[in-house]
Amino acid sequence: MMRPNLQRPEKRRYRHLPHDADVSQAALSSIPRAMTECLQGEDLVTNTPSGAGEALQEKQADRSKRGGTVERAQKGTLYVCPTPIGNLEDITLRVLRVLKEVSLIAAEDTRHTRRLLAHFGIQTPLKSYHSQNQRARGEELLARLTKGESVALVSDAGTPGISDPGAALIREALSRGVPVEVLPGPSAVLTALVASGLDTSRFVFEGFLPVRRRRRALQGLAAETRTIVIFEAPHRCLATLTDALMLLGDRPVAVARELTKVHEEVFRGLLSQAIEHFKEKPPKGEITVVIAGRQPEAKKEEAVKEAEVCSTVRELTATGMQRRAAIKEAARRFGLSSRIIYTIIEKEKAKGNTT
Repeated sequence: MMRPNLQRPEKRRYRHLPHDADVSQAALSSIPRAMTECLQGEDLVTNTPSGAGEALQEKQADRSKRGGTVERAQKGTLYVCPTPIGNLEDITLRVLRVLKEVSLIAAEDTRHTRRLLAHFGIQTPLKSYHSQNQRARGEELLARLTKGESVALVSDAGTPGISDPGAALIREALSRGVPVEVLPGPSAVLTALVASGLDTSRFVFEGFLPVRRRRRALQGLAAETRTIVIFEAPHRCLATLTDALMLLGDRPVAVARELTKVHEEVFRGLLSQAIEHFKEKPPKGEITVVIAGRQPEAKKEEAVKEAEVCSTVRELTATGMQRRAAIKEAARRFGLSSRIIYTIIEKEKAKGNTT
C-alpha cells in the first residue's frame, strides 16, 4: 500500500485516504522540525543522545514561555479544534498536538475523522457527536469533562460550532462552568469571503438558508448593506441564485466551491452571469456563496421601481381589471413574483395610512 506523500505540494481530498493510512518514520523525517516535535512529543527527548535530552526540554520550556508552544492539554477542558476544509496541509501544529494529547475526540463523522487521524499517526479514541445523538452523547461528554477528562471537538471540516451541532455542546459546557478553549484554524466562511474580492470590512453570515422559506429569508436581506455569506447545497445552488437575482437585484456575487481541494473554483461576476454559468456547468461539491450588500445607488433605483410598480397596478385596476389580476400582470411586466408586487403595494399603502 502506498503511504501518503507529505512532500507533494498539490491539493488533495483527504476524504479519499484509506482508513488504515499512517505516517512512517521516513515520512515524518520530511515534515518540518516543528511538526515532527508536535507529532512525536516526548519521544524526541528519549531518542536524543545522552545529555541532550535535558537541553531540548529546556529549549522547549523556553519556547513555551515565549509563546512558541503551549502546555499539554489541560484536564477537564473542551478543545474546539478546526480541521482542514480540504487540504491537509492547512491543519495547525497546535491542533495536531491537542488531538494527540486529549483523552477523547468527539467527531461529527468518525469515519471521516479517522482518516485524518490515521494520516498523521494519531491514535486518540473517537466518539461520534452529531445532530441525531447530540443530546445523549452531549451529556456523556460533559460528564467525562466534569470528571477531569479532556475532550477535543471536531467537525467534518472547518471550525466546529459554525452551522453544525458542536455549537450546542459548546454552549452547554460554558453554562456548566466547563473550560472551553477554541483553537484558530480553517474556515470556509472567511476563505470564501476574502477570495470573493467583495467588501470584507463588514459582513453577515447566514449559514444555510431555510429550504421552504428561502425567498422570505432573502427578502429579509434585501436591505442589508453588509456583504452576505451563505452556505448552499449543490442541488439548490441554482435556485438560490435565481431567487437572489429576483429579490436582491443583479448584484456582484462570488460562488466558491470545493475550497482548497483539487477541483476548487471561485466564480466572480453578477448574479445573472452566475446563473448562466451554472446552468451550463451544474455546481458540485461544498459551496459558499458571497453576495455584495445593497449599495446606496440601489436604494434610489429601488424606490423608483417601487413607485413604477404601484403606478402600474393603479392604472390596471382603473381600467376595470381585478386587483389580483393586476398584480399578476405587474409581476409579468417587471419580472418579479406576485408576492413581491403585493408586498410593495402593501408597503406603499401603509405609508399612505401613516401620513
